[in-house]
Amino acid sequence: MVLDIQREIFAAENRIRSHIRETILDFSLPLSKMTNTNVYLKCENLQYTGSFKVRGAFNKLLSLTSDERQQGVVTASTGNHGAAVAFGIYKLKMPGIVFVPENASTTKVDNIRNYNAKLEFFGADWLQTETHALNYAKQHNMIYVSPYNDLNVIAGQGTVALELIKQLNAIDVVLVPVGGGGLVAGIAAYLKSVSPKTQVIGCLPQNSPVMAESIKAGKIVDMETLPTLSDATAGGIEAGAITFDICKEFVDDYILVSEQEIKNAIIAIIKTQHLLIEGAAGVAVASLLKNAKQFQNKNVVIILSGANISLETLKQVIA
Repeated sequence: MVLDIQREIFAAENRIRSHIRETILDFSLPLSKMTNTNVYLKCENLQYTGSFKVRGAFNKLLSLTSDERQQGVVTASTGNHGAAVAFGIYKLKMPGIVFVPENASTTKVDNIRNYNAKLEFFGADWLQTETHALNYAKQHNMIYVSPYNDLNVIAGQGTVALELIKQLNAIDVVLVPVGGGGLVAGIAAYLKSVSPKTQVIGCLPQNSPVMAESIKAGKIVDMETLPTLSDATAGGIEAGAITFDICKEFVDDYILVSEQEIKNAIIAIIKTQHLLIEGAAGVAVASLLKNAKQFQNKNVVIILSGANISLETLKQVIA
């Protein structure tokens, strides 16, 4: 499987390069001193639409045939993936619709609306929204663009790892936020093929640890989750998602963090880097701060996955 994914990631790189930013890998002296590690921040919070998601969305859209593009696309999202798909269909002049949960972040909804995409609300949680969107796509003969359960999407996210290998010679650890697993699957599958000693660690909120619990159980689990600042990684995983097997094979470990630890991490990045990050990126930063002793003197890359945090949430975090 790793060769297939690696080949798909190279193909994705060729497809999407002119549509995305190569984001900086920024060495953080303050965080390095604080943790006695060498901390590098992969700033996907500075990517188009404010999130890494544009990589996978563009790769999927550009891989469609002309007939499929004319049929149009449907997606479901808590926000970032929806904005990425909306940005893609706006740029490629395709029809499409984005479904979001009724409790989706206002900031992320506004981000989707920036690209004039058709937007509809459905469901109290992410899994309800996704199920509805899948049914809508079938009924209207449209293409469903999964946020994670699609090899094209995973390969697009894996281009983050291609950039990392160019930007830093020796990577000991990569800390990656995990929801459905598209980002960590793409990064881990590529890094393990070119740098097998690099540890890839998935980072999740304690309030929504679905992938970590699924790996522990040996199957995708259906579990109740709690609200979390990391809304981009919240909720369940689609039954049969291909990310599960990829994560099982290539992700080395998982770290869970509390809501207070996520808040502290967001504040730490604002204070030390003067950068804005959302809760999911805070999960990865919090994982380093919580386990700094484990990573002493190592080159640690943190994936700052996005910047789309609402002003109201930011006020609560700072307060």
